[in-house]
Amino acid sequence: MTDPTTRVLRLLGLFQTRAPWSAQELADRLGVTTRSIRRDVERLRELGYPVRASSGVGGGYQLGSGGSLPPLLLDEDEAVAVAVCLRLAAGGTVAGVSEAAVSTLAKLDQVLPAGAREQVGAIHESTVAVGSGRAVVDPEVLMALSRACRDRMRTTLRYVARDGASSTRRVEPASLVAVSHRWYLLAFDLDRDDWRSFRLDRVQEVAVGTMRSRPRPVPDPATYITRSVTRAPYRWVARARVQMPAPELAERVSPLAGEVSELGEGWTELVTGAESLDYLAAELVALGVAVEVLEPPELVAHLRTVRDRLW
Repeated sequence: MTDPTTRVLRLLGLFQTRAPWSAQELADRLGVTTRSIRRDVERLRELGYPVRASSGVGGGYQLGSGGSLPPLLLDEDEAVAVAVCLRLAAGGTVAGVSEAAVSTLAKLDQVLPAGAREQVGAIHESTVAVGSGRAVVDPEVLMALSRACRDRMRTTLRYVARDGASSTRRVEPASLVAVSHRWYLLAFDLDRDDWRSFRLDRVQEVAVGTMRSRPRPVPDPATYITRSVTRAPYRWVARARVQMPAPELAERVSPLAGEVSELGEGWTELVTGAESLDYLAAELVALGVAVEVLEPPELVAHLRTVRDRLW
C-alpha cells in the first residue's frame, strides 16, 4: 500500500477497531515499514487526531479522545445499522436528539453505497415506531422482512409461539412495528385467512418468495399491533374509564401493557390485559384516581371481593 492518503485512511480505520496497535503490527497490516507508520501517525496528528503512543509491554499506538472527530470508516452492515438507528431517532423515539439525528443522517446518506441505501430505505419504508424500539432481533430477519414488506412479497416463516410450539406460517408481510422493547411483523396469514402479528424475536427462519401479495386493505399497523399485544395474549382483558388525561395516562402505561383512548372531559379509556383478576385489580388501584370498570363483569365482582378483603 504505497499511496500515502489511502494508507492514512486505512490506518485511521485500524485505530477504530481496537487499541493499542504496535508499530510492527500496523506495518505488517499495511505492507510498509515502521518508519512509514511513524510518518503516517504524524500526519494524523497534524490533521487534529490525538494519536497517543505508549511504550513498554502492551504499548503501542491508539486513537485518544478529544481533538477533531475522525471520519467513521464503516463496512456496509455497520453503515446500515447506524442509518437505521438514526432514522428511528429522527422520528422522535429518542428524546432530544431528533434534529441532530436528521443532520447526521443527511450527511451519511450522501456517502452510503447504493446497496446499503437500498437496505436502509427498505427498513424505513416498512417500519412504524410505537414507543422506543430496542429489541434484540436477528438483523438478517429484519432485513428480509423489511424488503418483503416493501415489495409486498409472499413469505414463509418458521415461527415459535408463546407456548414453544414451532410452526410454518405462509404470510403476506405488510409492516414492521417497534413497540417499546420488541419488534413485530403485521402480516396476512394465508392459512388462517386473517391478519396476524408476529414477534420478530420468535422468527427463526425467513424465506421470501417470488410471488407478490394479493392487494388488500391493510389495518393501521400501530393500532393493530398495540391492540394485539395488550389483549390477545391474556386470559382477562379489562376496559375501564380512568379520570386522567390521555397523555398523562399514556406516560404511565406502556404500549405493551395497555391501550389508551381519549374520551374527553378529563376521562380516558384504558384497555389492558392480565393472567389474573388480582393483577388487573392491583393495576387499576395503583393509578390512584377514579376508575370505572366497564368490563368484564368478573372484574367488577372481584373488585368488591378485594374491597371486602381489605375491610
